[in-house]
Amino acid sequence: MSDDLHAAERILVVDDSSTIRRLLEIELRSAGFDVRTASDGREALEAARDRCPELILADVMMPEMGGLELTHHLREDPRTAGVSIILITARGMSADKLEGLAAGADDYIVKPFDNAEMLARVKGVLRRSRELRAQSPLTRLPGNIRIQEEIQQRVEEEASFCLLYADLDNFKAYNDYYGFARGDEVLQAAARIIQEVSIAVGGPETFVGHVGGDDFVVVSHVERWEQIADAIVERFDREAPALYDPLEGERGYIEIENRRGEMQQFPLVSISIGVATTEKRAYTHYAEAVSIASEMKTFTKRTAGSSWAVDRRTD
Repeated sequence: MSDDLHAAERILVVDDSSTIRRLLEIELRSAGFDVRTASDGREALEAARDRCPELILADVMMPEMGGLELTHHLREDPRTAGVSIILITARGMSADKLEGLAAGADDYIVKPFDNAEMLARVKGVLRRSRELRAQSPLTRLPGNIRIQEEIQQRVEEEASFCLLYADLDNFKAYNDYYGFARGDEVLQAAARIIQEVSIAVGGPETFVGHVGGDDFVVVSHVERWEQIADAIVERFDREAPALYDPLEGERGYIEIENRRGEMQQFPLVSISIGVATTEKRAYTHYAEAVSIASEMKTFTKRTAGSSWAVDRRTD
């Protein structure tokens, strides 16, 4: 994903030197960031509380309030606790760096610094922050923002890839029967199975994300989609009975009373996978690939049990 997609990210530059503030402002604006400046920690703290930026670049040694004290105040305030912080100092001693990191800073730059290095550190800290914000708190897999970025990057690079969209079947019945806590365990088990299998078959560069609920995606080499889909289906069906109490797992279904007061049987949780690839068509936007894979997932859900379906249509 190109840096242009994050051109509106806000950075607050804090330094008592007007020359350094101006130089940093010029470099960061040239890189596409929205930049504000402050001459000391107190001014920066007020500015951050008024409109919290994505990143604060602060000098350690400043009058009124230095970078370390500013970091402590930022981390203690719920309005600014999540902001990324890079401290700038003329002292390069390890103890000084550790003090800054212990205070809650994300990174440390020592003066004099190269502008290219400064930009690389800024982009690295912001990228890590985006990834953490985009992560599913339940499965720890990348969430929607990172999923969109991953697919869009491959689209923009005109790379060959396959996109697998996986969805659990009979999951609502499981939640109704066992409760949401057990349901969360199923989602965590599904995430583990999909991630382990996909990386083992597709290689370490394979991307696995959690869309939300019981929906997951896999992005990998275009020629690996069938092996990945087959392996996920086989592994999931093999482990699914263990997600149930012994009686239900052995007999292969649970019974739930429906709205008419009748007992209704629901099979074990299974997985349906829709596949979109670049084998026969090209995509101009990530949403096109997601739409095709989702369509195939809906199609294959009509089949009982775990299954997959691939789009073989041309443009």
